[in-house]
Amino acid sequence: MAGHSQFKNIMHRKGRQDAAKSQLFGKLAREITVAAKLGVPDPAMNPRLRAAVLAARAENMPKDNIERAIKKAQGGGAENYEQIRYEGYGPGGVAVIVEVLTDNRNRTAGEVRSTFTKSGGHLAETGAVSFMFDHVGVIEYAAGVSSGEAMFEAALEAGADDVVSSESGHEIYAAPDHFAAVAKALEAKFGEPRKAALVWRPQNTVAVDDEQGEKVLKLIDSLNEHDDVQNVYANFEISDALVQKMSA
Repeated sequence: MAGHSQFKNIMHRKGRQDAAKSQLFGKLAREITVAAKLGVPDPAMNPRLRAAVLAARAENMPKDNIERAIKKAQGGGAENYEQIRYEGYGPGGVAVIVEVLTDNRNRTAGEVRSTFTKSGGHLAETGAVSFMFDHVGVIEYAAGVSSGEAMFEAALEAGADDVVSSESGHEIYAAPDHFAAVAKALEAKFGEPRKAALVWRPQNTVAVDDEQGEKVLKLIDSLNEHDDVQNVYANFEISDALVQKMSA
């Protein structure tokens, strides 16, 4: 268990523009409904639902919206969504994983494939790139919640595999099977985290030049704009100058 990891969070996310809030809330509500439908409708007893609710709160989703999404699963009228993972390559050979929740597999597959193609990438078979990532649970806390040493000790005791502490906060990683237990133990000690979710963490990153990096970011933005896409992960690394340019 390393106290400091070289892993950099390269999961690119769109800016929080007001125009995107409605779509974002729709995606969060869909995940809440699916999680509640697959398990019990109580976040305290359902780790996936708990993570979905935390994600919604982190985006300032209204409490009424969250409760409505849970009740929708209980009412029996909720759509039947299928959870699918797509894998492919973007510009510069960057590996990309796309997680979707869809009620029409054929439609979504065609649209995701088209998005890759238009961006100079291509879809691949399931498993073609996921071996380059680790599927792990991540729990995040603000830096002021604890010292790095105290967080490291608490995470180690709870059964976590890795802790990364920096000025921006603490990231605790755990195997999927231990994720719920680790999150519960840390929440009892430090309070509610700002994030708790299962993610795809790249084992290594691929450095791309600014031209390729811009194309990759546009691909990820295009994928995120699709209503069925819940999460996008990629293993690229870009220059700080390009990050600032695309954020402007």
